[in-house]
Amino acid sequence: MKVRLGAAAVVLAASAAAGQTTNDPFPDPIPATEGVITVGVVEFASLPFVDGQSPRMMRLVDEPGTGRLFVSDMWGLVYTVSYDGGTVTQYLDMREPRWSVDVEASRRERGFQSFAVHPQFGIPGTPGFGKLYTYTDTSNTEPPADFVPDGGSDAQDTVLLEWTAADPNAAVYDGGAPRELLRVEQPFRNHNGGQLGFSPLATPGDPDFGLLYIGSADGGSGGDPLDLAQNLGSILGKVLRIDPLGSNSANGQYGIPADNPFASDGDPATLGEIYAYGVRNPQRFAWDGRNGNLFLADIGQNIVEEISLVPRGGNLGWNDWEGSFRFISRRAVSLVDPRGEPGLSYPVVEYGQLDPLLQSRSMATGLVVYRDDAVPQLENLVLFGDGPSGEVFYFSADDLPAGGQDAMRRVLFEHEGETKTLLQMIQEQNFLQGRAPVDRADVRLDTGPDGRLFLLNKHDGVIRRLVP
Repeated sequence: MKVRLGAAAVVLAASAAAGQTTNDPFPDPIPATEGVITVGVVEFASLPFVDGQSPRMMRLVDEPGTGRLFVSDMWGLVYTVSYDGGTVTQYLDMREPRWSVDVEASRRERGFQSFAVHPQFGIPGTPGFGKLYTYTDTSNTEPPADFVPDGGSDAQDTVLLEWTAADPNAAVYDGGAPRELLRVEQPFRNHNGGQLGFSPLATPGDPDFGLLYIGSADGGSGGDPLDLAQNLGSILGKVLRIDPLGSNSANGQYGIPADNPFASDGDPATLGEIYAYGVRNPQRFAWDGRNGNLFLADIGQNIVEEISLVPRGGNLGWNDWEGSFRFISRRAVSLVDPRGEPGLSYPVVEYGQLDPLLQSRSMATGLVVYRDDAVPQLENLVLFGDGPSGEVFYFSADDLPAGGQDAMRRVLFEHEGETKTLLQMIQEQNFLQGRAPVDRADVRLDTGPDGRLFLLNKHDGVIRRLVP
C-alpha cells in the first residue's frame, strides 16, 4: 500500500520557486558556549581490538537478572562487562563457523547492527529465559528472504536471530545454534539496520511486555530511490514491533501483536509488523520512563538530522520530508510551508549538517531520556549525539521543542582537569595506543544500573562513564 497525500506536486512547485530551496535551512548556528553543561567522565572498561582493528561498539545493555552489562561490537561479537568495569569477557562470537551466520562487516555501515536481551533472560521458568536477539548483516544470501524489495542488487541480507543460553549466568554463551526469526533482502550496501529493544516500561501482564521493537532502515543508496519508507507493504523504512516468542507471522517464526496499527486494518497490502513508518536510518530509539514517550534518532540525507516522537501508526515523513522540510534532493530541501502536511510526526529537535560545530555527513545517534539523579546536571533531559563529531547535545524532556535547533545545547566533558569533547579524548587515547589519531568519534550513549550513563565509540575501545 502506497501513502502519498499529494506531496510530489508541492515539491515540484517548490523547486521551481526562486530562492525557496536551500541546503542549510537553519540560519543561526548551534550555540558553542551558551547553555553548555559540563560533566565529568571516567574510563570504565575497554574492549579488545579485533584482528588489529578497534572494536566498533554499538550498544550497551544492562541485564539485572545476571548482574552484568552486555556490549556489542559491530565486527560480530558480544561481550559482558561486570558492574564495576573490572571484568570484560567475550560472551558470543557470531563469526565462528559453527554458527553459519557469515557476518558481513565490511565498510562503515555494515555488520552486527544491534542486539537485545529478553527482559526474562535471567528468570528461570519464564518463556524468555536465556533468550538474546541479534540483528546482523550477512553475506549468505542463499536462503530465501522473508522480505524482498522491488529492485536493488541484493547486496546482503539482514537477519534477526534468537539465541537461547542454557545457563544465562554462564561466562560464555552455552546454547545451541540460533533460530532465524526473519530475513530481509537489502537492495543496497548501506542503511541496513537499526536498533533492537524491549520497552523498559513494560512489566509482566502489560500488553507491551516482551515485544521487540526494531528500527528498519530504508535500504540505502540515497533519497530512498525505491520509495520504500512510505510503502506500507515494505518492511524497510519502518519501526517494527513483533512478539519474538509468537508464531502468527507469515513464516511462523514470530508473532504479530494484534494491537499493531496495521495488523487488523483489513488490508492485505499492509504489513502487520509495522509500528510506525517514514524513517530513513533509525539507528537509535529510547523511551521516557516518566510518561512513555518513544523518541527516535533518524539520520538525515545530506541536510537535516532529527529527533522525533514515534506515535503508534505514526508517519515520520521520509522521503517526502527531511525533518520539517519537504525533501527535494540530496542537495536541497524546500523552504515553502515547513511542517505543512497535517498528520505527520515532525521532529522535536533537528539540526543542519553544515553547522560549524559538526563535520560533514553528520548523523543523529545515541539517544537517552535521563530521569535519574546519579548525574544531576543531566536529570530530566533528552541526550543524543552526533556520530562523526562526537558532540553530545541535550534538550528538555518536560518542555518538548517543536522542531529546529534553537533548543539544543552542548554537553562537554571534564577529563584530567580540562574540558574536552569526546573526539579529543579518543584522539588522546589513540596516541597512548600508538595509533594515528582518528578524525571521527562515532558516538553512542546508553544507560546502566543505578542511573549510570555510558559513552561508546568505534575508535579506541574505551567505554566511558559520565559522573557529576
